[in-house]
Amino acid sequence: MVQSARLYLCVRVVFSVRGVGNMSKRAKKNEQASADGGDNGTEPAAKKGKKTKEPEAPVLYEDPPDSLTSKDGRAANMKITSWNVDGLRAWVKKKGLDWVRQEAPDVLCLQETKCAEKALPAEITSMPEYPHKYWAGSEDKEGYSGVAMLCKTEPIKVTYGIGKEEHDKEGRVITAEFPSFFLVTSYVPNAGRGLVRLDYRKTWDVDFRAYLSDLDKRKPLVLCGDLNVAHQEIDLKNPKGNRKNAGFTPEEREGFSQLLAAGFTDSFRELYPEQTNAYTFWTYMMNSRSKNVGWRLDYFVLSAALVPGLLVKVHVSSAIGCSVPFQASYSAALVNSPTH
Repeated sequence: MVQSARLYLCVRVVFSVRGVGNMSKRAKKNEQASADGGDNGTEPAAKKGKKTKEPEAPVLYEDPPDSLTSKDGRAANMKITSWNVDGLRAWVKKKGLDWVRQEAPDVLCLQETKCAEKALPAEITSMPEYPHKYWAGSEDKEGYSGVAMLCKTEPIKVTYGIGKEEHDKEGRVITAEFPSFFLVTSYVPNAGRGLVRLDYRKTWDVDFRAYLSDLDKRKPLVLCGDLNVAHQEIDLKNPKGNRKNAGFTPEEREGFSQLLAAGFTDSFRELYPEQTNAYTFWTYMMNSRSKNVGWRLDYFVLSAALVPGLLVKVHVSSAIGCSVPFQASYSAALVNSPTH
């Protein structure tokens, strides 16, 4: 039984790089279609020949004041960081580990690693700060999906997947059991361009919710990662243009609603229900990052028992102007009394 569980959560936006090489004309056309209100894309471009309005200055997210204690004054004693790296090897080359060492989380969760265990960079496998490292990858497609969890303290038990082969072969979930809670990191499957995997995504949502509910019956849990859904219109810049696109279909949004109805809480919206312009993903098309035309796809979802002491701060990097997509890094610190 957990006593006086308290959570401090901070959300810090950082950069990750997806491979952007020379594209064919057809590929460029497809990418442009995505940007024009398409999959996790941006606002439609103005038609040629028509006068366009003077662009408005982008509305950026402003950080709330920092806080390292719960409302009753308890200090946080465990920090968890979650980051969709969109390719582990590229992320390491771009000095992602420097940021990790600076932040020094107790647990580092990574999604979309796109790297088989045999090809993991030595820079991360040899990190002495994290002696307990766990990896999951796709069994069928090398360089696809994948999640990781690095811990300073050894968990009681670590499991992979959710107990269903059709899902587990893609390497999307790692669960660590600690004395007073479960930590789950996940890279939820995308419904895909043209919604080709929407039916599969609906099946995933049902099965994943059942898995989390079973865990919650034993201990409260923290779920972090890229959940590949913008839940409400407030969670993306262009809801009207994306209702039939992956990440904002009625089916995906309903799946997340049902997860919350099962007794879990979207930690950010718990504290900031009306906060706009807070996103965790921007496509590289049409200067989306500089315009702050984005999506909130990454979450910390909590069991009800962990909500009362929740605190959140959000840091959005001012370094913009790159021509590649961005992902977000979430950092959380969990206080469990007397130990975690």
